Amino acid sequence: MFDNFSLDIVKLPEATLRVRHGGSGSPVLLLHGHPRTHATWHRVAPLLAKNHYVVCPDLRGFGQSSKPEDTADHAGSSKRAKARDCIALMHHLGYQRFAVIGHDRGSYTAFRTAMDHPEAVTHLGILDGVPILEALERCNAQFATK
Repeated sequence: MFDNFSLDIVKLPEATLRVRHGGSGSPVLLLHGHPRTHATWHRVAPLLAKNHYVVCPDLRGFGQSSKPEDTADHAGSSKRAKARDCIALMHHLGYQRFAVIGHDRGSYTAFRTAMDHPEAVTHLGILDGVPILEALERCNAQFATK
């Protein structure tokens, strides 16, 4: 998996992320869903790497990336905090502007990245992202126990 990709642990201001990256061309950041890791992209990333520099992190709280401290407001687990990680990671890799694609819950982080940092996001792709209001309306006791 991920032939010709690097695997690194990157220390950022607010988190430490495990990240696979490789390829050449315009940068694209791929964000996994729940309960997955960067390995979600193992078939897609090599195809994209033919024309793009592909970055696949384990988002904070997942895989081998750092876990946020639990606070009363859960801010460390917020999509806004994860979006800051995305910006910091891409800057660390030398990219000020990039495309971002998110799958499932990663789509919320991708969307938040584009909303909070429009100057950085060139393109936004949302895959299997249920609108958050719909997700919250579905989340009742019966849903939670299943």
